[in-house]
Amino acid sequence: MKRFLPDEAATIAFGREILDALPGDLAGWTLLLSGELGAGKSTFARAFIRAAGHTGTVPSPTYTLVEPYTLPRASIYHVDLYRVSDENELRYLGWNELDDGCRLVEWPDRAPGLVAQADLSLEFSYAGGGRNVNVLPLSSRARTLKWGQSP
Repeated sequence: MKRFLPDEAATIAFGREILDALPGDLAGWTLLLSGELGAGKSTFARAFIRAAGHTGTVPSPTYTLVEPYTLPRASIYHVDLYRVSDENELRYLGWNELDDGCRLVEWPDRAPGLVAQADLSLEFSYAGGGRNVNVLPLSSRARTLKWGQSP
C-alpha cells in the first residue's frame, strides 16, 4: 500500500491509523521504518507512541539507541540503528529482550537480517512538499491487517 502524506498532520494521523490496525496485544510486533533523514520516520514513531498513550516527550533514540515506553496497551521500544555498524551489535542492545513489546526500528538497513523477523516495513520518501510512505507487510499476520484506504 502506498500513501501520500501531504504534511506533518497527515503523518501523525497515519501513525494512529497503523496503531489502530494492529491487534490489541502489540507484543512481538516489529515495524521497520526506513527512509532518508527527515523523511518522516521519527514523526511517525512519535505519533504511534503518543497514540498508544504516552503523554510526555518522545526523544529521538539516536544516542541512547533504544527508548522504552511502558504503556497501558503494551511496551513500545523505539530503536534507532543509525549508529550501529554491524548486525551483531543488536545483541548488545538486548534485542531479544525487547520481544515483550512492539519494536519501532529506524534505519533497519543497518541490520538487514531484521527483515526476516519483522512484520511491517514502512518506507518513507520525499514527494514534492510532502512524503510518500510505502507499507509492505512482511509477516503472515501483517498481511491480514486492515486499515483505511488512500484518499
